[in-house]
Amino acid sequence: MYLDMRWQELAVAVALLLVLEGMLPFLNPQGVRRLLLALCDLSDQQIRFAGLTSMLVGLMLLYIINS
Repeated sequence: MYLDMRWQELAVAVALLLVLEGMLPFLNPQGVRRLLLALCDLSDQQIRFAGLTSMLVGLMLLYIINS
């Protein structure tokens, strides 16, 4: 039963992620296009740093929320 609850929570989290990520392109498609073009100009190291930063912020938020 506990395992089923975790899978349901994961599915809810993924669904919310898709909703939130879909909002920006829906509301401002030109801005998203400019952002994606700007991302093409970044180096791999800069993109990796942004990804690492995003993961660390997410982990900190999870820790704060769950403590």
